[in-house]
Amino acid sequence: MALPSDRSICPLRREEYILSPHFVSYSAFWVFALRRFATGRAKDSLLVSELSSRCPPPSLTVADSAAMEPAARVVTVESINPKVLQCEYAVRGEIVIHAQILYCNIGNPQSLGQHPITFFREVLALCDHPSLLDKTGIHALFSADAIARAQQILDVIPGKATGAYSHSQGIKGLRDAIAAGISYRDGFPANPDDIFLTDGASPAVHMMMQLLIRSEKDGILCPIPQYPLYSASIALHGGSLVPYYLDESTGWGLEIAELKKQLDVARSKGVTVRALVVINPGNPTGQVLAEENQKQIVDFCKNEGLVLLADEVYQENIYVDDKKFNSFKKIARSMGYGDEDLPLVSFQSVSKGYYGECGKRGGYMEVTGFSAEVREQIYKLASVNLCSNISGQILASLVMNPPKIGDESYESFNVEKQGILSSLARRAKALQDAFNSLEGVTCNKTEGAMYLFPRLHLPNKAIQAAKAVNAAPDAFYARRLLDATGIVVVPGSGFGQAS
Repeated sequence: MALPSDRSICPLRREEYILSPHFVSYSAFWVFALRRFATGRAKDSLLVSELSSRCPPPSLTVADSAAMEPAARVVTVESINPKVLQCEYAVRGEIVIHAQILYCNIGNPQSLGQHPITFFREVLALCDHPSLLDKTGIHALFSADAIARAQQILDVIPGKATGAYSHSQGIKGLRDAIAAGISYRDGFPANPDDIFLTDGASPAVHMMMQLLIRSEKDGILCPIPQYPLYSASIALHGGSLVPYYLDESTGWGLEIAELKKQLDVARSKGVTVRALVVINPGNPTGQVLAEENQKQIVDFCKNEGLVLLADEVYQENIYVDDKKFNSFKKIARSMGYGDEDLPLVSFQSVSKGYYGECGKRGGYMEVTGFSAEVREQIYKLASVNLCSNISGQILASLVMNPPKIGDESYESFNVEKQGILSSLARRAKALQDAFNSLEGVTCNKTEGAMYLFPRLHLPNKAIQAAKAVNAAPDAFYARRLLDATGIVVVPGSGFGQAS
């Protein structure tokens, strides 16, 4: 991995594999484990990388402070938007900034050696360099179905130019393909006009928060523990986070009674709750919702007049035989609810699943149940950013329409896909067993996504030591752990988890 020459990066003592826990609470921590394929050794070994004890601090060049003073007074921390100060994003917070190693603090598979899916990259290469399609011998380099798919995609891109702007909602032909993929997955029709292509799922979340939040009196129900994107986005747009707590004792269960309780508390305080966020499979808790539970959630949103914001980016990551992914749209349609019954926004990304194309920044949201007038406003928000990147748009269409049985690439594609997913499942089980074998640590069974959320009990002396330096116990532990071992973990308070 190329690194800037003006930074001093600590060498790792062991390079075969990296296991990096993300600490998220003095009573719990979030773990993301990805294999670094630096050697051809046993693929399911788990080693914890360590920093060299002699690693020097990073070398930094700092401009003369006196010369900076006039400019520094123009914009100060006190004069910037206070909503920015309130916005926090734990997985890239203080502990991670302090770390000088290969980062494992966020789901970023390819930085740790996961190979991209060959078919996806072949199609991308041909779309970005279409003159290759005219070369003699092209069939010796690329599979026939990748060539055919690239030609189909180029035919729907105006000017066949992946470097040009597109329609702000995304290229129409690619939205058609995504809608077809959704229809195939759910067994219910999807409308390409409901699809908004975005640079990953995060901008789509921000867009919906910007649309729904009018003031601090508008609230969004969010799960705790939660992916910090939601709390950060709500704070940035000036709203109120209304927490509902997942039940660790029942495998991070989502209880309707808890939703109702928190909704009533918020309303009693004068907060207008606009939407419910549900992350399925769970991030950072790794649970997969049962179909009956999803039906209860749909009914709850319909009865309470809430927008259902369904984060479904881990839909391919299911590791247990007794659970399967069902989109909330599929659940709602199977219950007989149509667009007129429930406003629903579903988020998908090319960054997770088995594809792990985080840097390509592709994703979409499917927006149903909104009036034409509101949809015009959503489009206006999308148009402010002109369009999402074209490579990400293409990847989103490929993720929802991968090779099928009978295609030339299908067998090799399926081997790659199943290899990645089975490896994730094996490592999740190994981590789960390892945590539960440790004294003072318990961990729920992981069912999906890429995360475990174990509970760790710190001794009272450690808690008192943290208080002595005015630090939260989890942050204190995480910083000490990083300095002593080189293991990056993220304090659970960043995920809202109760101590």
